[in-house]
Amino acid sequence: MENNSMTSSQIELVARMVMEAMNQGKDTDQGYMVPVGVSARHVHLTQEHVEVLFGEGYHLTKKKELMGGQFASNELVTIVGLKLRAIENVRILGPVRKKSQVEISSTDAVKLGVKAPIRESGNIAGSAPVALVGPKGALYLKEGCIVAKRHIHMSPKDAAASGLHDGDVVSVKADNERGTVFNHVQIRVDESFTLEMHIDTDEANAAKISTGDTVRIQR
Repeated sequence: MENNSMTSSQIELVARMVMEAMNQGKDTDQGYMVPVGVSARHVHLTQEHVEVLFGEGYHLTKKKELMGGQFASNELVTIVGLKLRAIENVRILGPVRKKSQVEISSTDAVKLGVKAPIRESGNIAGSAPVALVGPKGALYLKEGCIVAKRHIHMSPKDAAASGLHDGDVVSVKADNERGTVFNHVQIRVDESFTLEMHIDTDEANAAKISTGDTVRIQR
């Protein structure tokens, strides 16, 4: 009768081979996981410009609370490009700011016929001109139209846990069927922030990502 028993060294070797096969192609560094928020086109306005578009003494009304003390308002405007191409029903985010700003996707920029640069929110110097139309008036912005740079909002606690700091730039991977890696992702840290990566609709569609999906910061 044949002896089919295995020695302990043989069992150990087989177990190691099985584990290696199971882990083959698996990334053992999970990185820091971050939920995604897909940011649609929107507008930020000064109080002066709110009144130009909606009437004297008008104030934005709140529809939904957002992070960092911001809110989605009930008010909508139309964006008009230089070639009189328009995108209607674009939501305004509050509260009012010191400078008006329009954030769109690259696809929107093509539709409007404007050359909107990729910028961090608030950095609008030399950006694209655009017009806005509201129910009570219209205004022309000599600059202010941008494609928002992809970024991650973090609280100081999240920043400490991930070993990152405000202003750092990282790469982020979406582990789905597209397997997309986003480079040049800026970290933004503030007490009022909750953990979330913001990308625009073009980026989300290309990577097959929806709001609520998670990605991971690569090391």
